[in-house]
Amino acid sequence: MNISRLICLCLSGFFYFNSIAQDNISSIDNTLNQWHKAAAEANFEDYTDLMTEDCVFIGTDAIENWKGEAFLSFAKPYFDKGKAWTFHSISRNIYNEDAKNIAWFDELLETQMGICRGSGVLIFSDGKWKIKHYVLSIAIPNDNVTEIKEMNELYNASLIKSLKK
Repeated sequence: MNISRLICLCLSGFFYFNSIAQDNISSIDNTLNQWHKAAAEANFEDYTDLMTEDCVFIGTDAIENWKGEAFLSFAKPYFDKGKAWTFHSISRNIYNEDAKNIAWFDELLETQMGICRGSGVLIFSDGKWKIKHYVLSIAIPNDNVTEIKEMNELYNASLIKSLKK
């Protein structure tokens, strides 16, 4: 094989895998947008369809570490009332290594709680991307940490004591 054919073959492979990775990122971005949209529209079926059955959802409260059905049981009453939560992505970073079936992301969100950060892991399952792990946190400016720490001091002390038992 001559050198020009080898270079062409290598470049073809690079562009092929790069296009798959870009398609994955676009598909993942769409999955996350659809998931947030389903929550905003209180569409429980669409919302849960975009999650794995064993999904983990970690909320803003230190005790919120929901696994699978426990999270769905927590969330369902909000959806049943016709209003769950509305998160609009302000920015998002998606990472998908070599077009594999796992991806991770972080995003800044405009929410009713102010700016929040979401991050998580998706897997490719049954022909589509699904959220397997999601972490939601309230973004606190560094200049406000001392004030927030003081506000939470009693709660944190009590929770730490109960968690250490």
